Amino acid sequence: MLNYELYKVFYFVAKYLSFSKAASKLYISQSAVSQNIKSLEKELNTELFIRSTKNVSLSKSGSLLLEHVEPAFNLIKSGEKSIREINALQRGELHIGANDTISKDFLLPHLNKFHKLYPNIHLLITNRTSSTCIELLKQNTVDLIISNLPNDKVTSSMKVKEIYSFNDIFISGKEYNELNKKTINLKKLSSYPLLMLEEKTTTRKFLEKYLNKYGIEIEAKIELGSVDLLIEMAKIGLGIAYVPDYSLDLKKEGLFKLDIKEKIAKRKLAVIRNKNIPLTNAAEKFIELF
Repeated sequence: MLNYELYKVFYFVAKYLSFSKAASKLYISQSAVSQNIKSLEKELNTELFIRSTKNVSLSKSGSLLLEHVEPAFNLIKSGEKSIREINALQRGELHIGANDTISKDFLLPHLNKFHKLYPNIHLLITNRTSSTCIELLKQNTVDLIISNLPNDKVTSSMKVKEIYSFNDIFISGKEYNELNKKTINLKKLSSYPLLMLEEKTTTRKFLEKYLNKYGIEIEAKIELGSVDLLIEMAKIGLGIAYVPDYSLDLKKEGLFKLDIKEKIAKRKLAVIRNKNIPLTNAAEKFIELF
């Protein structure tokens, strides 16, 4: 059975060719060094050092063993150095999962700040729907995700930290200017051509659940996987789009927000991570930004 301590003592004696120097570096007694070397020689059934009154030198077997042991210890030292660098945020990576809208319209300034603080940390962003991001987290493919809440895929094995509140809004361009600055109820709104995210998204599920409270069913004229495309289609008059308010500047886009009689509840953005898997230092520092 491999005894790491015996090989460690051998390495230091072989490196310094001195039992006393090895004892000093290892913070053990010289007699303990001698005993460890004798134990290793007995285990290997060979003499590793040629001892004289004043000098210590490697035997042929000792030289051969050192050729194998030294690279192993160098690898260990390299590993220790890498861990220290990672803990000091001088290297490493951070893998985040988030949907396109969250990545583009919410995360970018935070990613920019993190990169300026820790330029040697490699950032990886995987863009999927919030529901799919939960699956990535379950598979430990990502360190953490930024998700819309509520998200029915979240489990008790996950830790959720809310970081931002927002409203979903209905927006339109001049094609439906008669609705500008007027209050409209959801039932009347459902008669207009609606531009929606796909049914599998958390945004769409949230709206449908909310409308069910009022006994209203909606049918999307156009379904897409991209909020940016919904905004562009609203701009050219294809319908009324349902999007998160942080995803656009209404004046800049030449759009207006519809005033809906029934107030739609706020939603949240949250950092979600696995409870039982320790975060890297990089992930911890990223969460601290919020």
